[in-house]
Amino acid sequence: MIKTLPGRALLLALVAMSLAACGGKPTEPARQDQPRVSSDHPVVGQRWNLLLIGTNERLSMPETPHFIVSPDGRVTGSDGCNEINGRVNLDGGNRIQFGELGTTRRGCPQLDDAKRVTGMMENAYRFLIDHDRLVFFGRDQRVLGGWRKAN
Repeated sequence: MIKTLPGRALLLALVAMSLAACGGKPTEPARQDQPRVSSDHPVVGQRWNLLLIGTNERLSMPETPHFIVSPDGRVTGSDGCNEINGRVNLDGGNRIQFGELGTTRRGCPQLDDAKRVTGMMENAYRFLIDHDRLVFFGRDQRVLGGWRKAN
């Protein structure tokens, strides 16, 4: 038993070193105060009003669903019932990713439709801008919905 103790001690030391090596500091996420989008990006600084859910469904809501992206990557707006706040990442490959979306909790008769609006935003993967229209596509390239630039 005394002869196997150094072998076990060596094994324990190797396991401990392996675990310590795995416990390295993770990559830091982008700081909140760093811009996530370019201020001259065509989506930034515009108010986008909901036009369609999917390819042809218009919603009748108490307030027009809309959003605005600021240069620091924040998104604000309304799902038609509740205020929306969160973050967005945009890149040159027409990728869009909303995150940390939160809404107020007001009730309204069209709450299910409001959830569809925020769901469309959360599932957006790519976008296309055509004149004053902004179209969101899912990962499967299916049209999620469309927005129109407000004047």
